[in-house]
Amino acid sequence: MKFLFIIDPIAKLDPKHDTSVAFMEASVTLGHEVFITQMENLSVKNGKAWASVEKVTLKPVEIIDCHYHAVNDWYEILGKEILPLEEMNAVFMRTDPPVTIPYLYTTYILDLVDPKKTLVVNSPKGLRNANEKMYALQFESVIPETIVSQSKEFISEFLEQHQAGVIKPLGGKGGEGILLIESGDRNFNSLIEISTKRGFEPIMVQTFLPKAKEGDKRIILLDGEPIGAVNRIPTGKEFRGNMAVGGRIAKTEITPKEREICATLAPKLKEDGLYFVGIDVIGGYLTEINVTSPTGIREIDLLDNVNLGKQTIQWVENQVTNFD
Repeated sequence: MKFLFIIDPIAKLDPKHDTSVAFMEASVTLGHEVFITQMENLSVKNGKAWASVEKVTLKPVEIIDCHYHAVNDWYEILGKEILPLEEMNAVFMRTDPPVTIPYLYTTYILDLVDPKKTLVVNSPKGLRNANEKMYALQFESVIPETIVSQSKEFISEFLEQHQAGVIKPLGGKGGEGILLIESGDRNFNSLIEISTKRGFEPIMVQTFLPKAKEGDKRIILLDGEPIGAVNRIPTGKEFRGNMAVGGRIAKTEITPKEREICATLAPKLKEDGLYFVGIDVIGGYLTEINVTSPTGIREIDLLDNVNLGKQTIQWVENQVTNFD
């Protein structure tokens, strides 16, 4: 089979951490052809999506003394060509957020891929509809109390009611721009002005969950089913557990409550074509639904001695086999 990965520049990816690399490794190991491209290399011709692609092969990472090790030349470019995307069995849209205007344009191009010939992971329509902060608001029964606003008055009232809150930019990633703010903070006006770009952009504010100090759990869902999890624990004086800001990873289990959360999400995720998803859970509450390029499987594989990349690619194999 032929798989295309729309990614950020491959030289900037970390093979010891990046989920896209894990997918590509698994694809090569299972005998598939792997191609890569970037958003700016996509085009439309005769009503079809095309791309300038590079064929690659990879040298899998090794686990030595409970750590990943990768050789310097962990990937090799084998050739370059221009192909219609429908020559691929599957296309993985794995460009990192933020979701920019060019990102949205790319999803429109991916709409032109015939879904009867090629599986797009995740669905371009689903990617457009699922802002990684706002999408969770559809599931009020499993999220902490949350507002979205650019109004100082509205946000101040929320903080007075709950004493403390967590501010999140709607387009952030990896914990970027997330702030913990308490009612009566003397910097309140300035923080809201900065976060809302002086009142022109809404932000999310959630009640602060004290159990955040115990960890921010990333749970990976494949076609609506939880397949693994890793706990990300804040270190030092940092209240965020994101790995991108230094959170410590720890082995964990998926609790019955968390399985209930996954079951609540599953029908909507499937309806929207969001096949590979990473959700964040703190203290039994869903805080985010990550759909653009969810990460975490390298860490889960290392801690649990599994291979979620291989499991995901085998699921894709089964889906595209049904196209025949």
